Amino acid sequence: MIVKRLVPGQDLKQSLENIRDKHGLKSGVILCLVGSLDEAVLRMADGNKKMIKGPLEIVSATGTIATNGIHLHLAVADSQGNVTGGHLMTGCPVHTTVEVCILCPDMVFKRVSDSETGYRELEVFPK
Repeated sequence: MIVKRLVPGQDLKQSLENIRDKHGLKSGVILCLVGSLDEAVLRMADGNKKMIKGPLEIVSATGTIATNGIHLHLAVADSQGNVTGGHLMTGCPVHTTVEVCILCPDMVFKRVSDSETGYRELEVFPK
């Protein structure tokens, strides 16, 4: 397992990619991701991007880390408790802290183009 603390100003998605690259991860599962963001950029279910101004509390996060991509769904709450969720995009700077715990399974995750969905989807391979 990898446990890290991200500090103010670090981009959440870029930081997860940096952790993957630094540790040579072949696969990862986000077990825990808590903290706060200055703002968030999320892709909605219709494919459009939405920016949410903060500060924001991360109230839920779940996803996978592959050798060539990260698929993470994130829900954030504003100061009034309104929650917005979607697919994590670049542009989510840490406000005060983000604590992340990543499980490292004994397999290889890759994101492969899928002609049916139009997205790069998860494929799992033995290590």
